[in-house]
Amino acid sequence: MDNTPDSGTIRNKCAACFRQYNKVEHLVEHMRASFHSVHEPVCGICQKQCRYLESLREHLIGPLPKIECARIFSTRGCDLCLDIFQCPNALRIHRGTCQLSCAVPGLISRMSRLSFQGPSSSDHGTRMQGSKVIALGCTMVGGGSDGSLDLCARVFLIGEDENIIFQTYIKPLIPVTNYRYGTTGVRPEHLRDAMPLKQAQRRIQDLLSNGEPIWKIRSRGGNARILVGHGLDHDLDCLGVEYPEFLIRDTATYPPLLKTSKLSNSLKHLTQTYLGYDIQTGTQDPYDDCVAAMRLYVRMRSQNHPRDYSSGSGENRNNYPSWRQQELEKMTPEALLELSSSDYYCWCLDS
Repeated sequence: MDNTPDSGTIRNKCAACFRQYNKVEHLVEHMRASFHSVHEPVCGICQKQCRYLESLREHLIGPLPKIECARIFSTRGCDLCLDIFQCPNALRIHRGTCQLSCAVPGLISRMSRLSFQGPSSSDHGTRMQGSKVIALGCTMVGGGSDGSLDLCARVFLIGEDENIIFQTYIKPLIPVTNYRYGTTGVRPEHLRDAMPLKQAQRRIQDLLSNGEPIWKIRSRGGNARILVGHGLDHDLDCLGVEYPEFLIRDTATYPPLLKTSKLSNSLKHLTQTYLGYDIQTGTQDPYDDCVAAMRLYVRMRSQNHPRDYSSGSGENRNNYPSWRQQELEKMTPEALLELSSSDYYCWCLDS
């Protein structure tokens, strides 16, 4: 049976995601709304582009994969980064670097995990010479009459080398009514002589801004550092720290890491799926969360995309204006795709 589509179908087939349309005007409308770009996850076999890594995983692995792509991927594909390799031996060599393991935290974190009374805070800001990226993780206890109000009781900042830059217990501004000890490991004695919230705010802001006034921070070329984390809106809100959105890299909201339903994946799920190890199996360690978020960021930043700032800057330009409709309908699918650009900032442009 000949499955070759006729010329009309080929003309109305998206060159990125391969969706087909009966009318060319429907294809143009699809391109106007889809924001395809070279920065999307792509199948290394058939070159199909997907909005989310989860969509690409479904395409390659299932539950309803493309049969030919799944066959090749089963022998030559990495189930973590979803890349395809020339032979199974190349895949085995790659897995040695792609499969990560849980980080070994520093002495302070190890002591706190063992419930010893180590120093309540440590500051190694001098380690930050030349570093442009910081990951932040927080531990929340409960306030309010029912203990449901999140209060930051501990904060960690690490550099790209995964060394601790700053960590401290924080004394909340209002009384703690639920220490959530089973998941936080925080006890009343940890907060008795803890750093006041205002002091912690100033130190965190200093480390992030790197000597640059907050109102002078710009997206490129300045001294301020990129901030990495998971659910940073919530963490920064609880800390009372403001930071420019264009320097925030949040693994909870980065489009390729979202579910196909556009909802956030948990950090635990992302770490297990894309880094290959488990976190948050008992008491939550903010150091582990920092490391996981940093590793996810580095992996996304290392994607081998063309360094095309115009198509990956997320400036959300309308490259398909209605006044060009007739001209657009005469273009090939490949020409339409060349006009398209991403609606989000691709982290590969940070490198």
